[in-house]
Amino acid sequence: MNSNSIVDVVAGVLMVLGALMSLGAAVGLLRFPDLLTRMHAATKPQVLGSLLLLTALGLELRSWALVPLLVVAWIFQLLTVPVSAHMVGRAGYRTKHVDKARLTVDELDDVVARVERADDDA
Repeated sequence: MNSNSIVDVVAGVLMVLGALMSLGAAVGLLRFPDLLTRMHAATKPQVLGSLLLLTALGLELRSWALVPLLVVAWIFQLLTVPVSAHMVGRAGYRTKHVDKARLTVDELDDVVARVERADDDA
């Protein structure tokens, strides 16, 4: 087995693992019961799946010129996915789409109540 075959096998394994992580994220989006657990399913496996797929792509194409582009693509995913999940969670909380019975700690309850009181006073 030469080095090209080993790289092909590693890239194939990474592609399958990345696809499984993305599939897990999709199944979680469909099957999990509420907004917050669906957000978890949509973010964490997706970021790791993207890393595995981009790594496999870099290995398979064997071009050093693509590595900065793939790194930038993954960093963009790493930076934007948590921010978007945070914004979706915050919007869901404020529009009362979060099942508060499932929360163990509700740190936003006091903050939202204080803002609503300030809005009523104004």
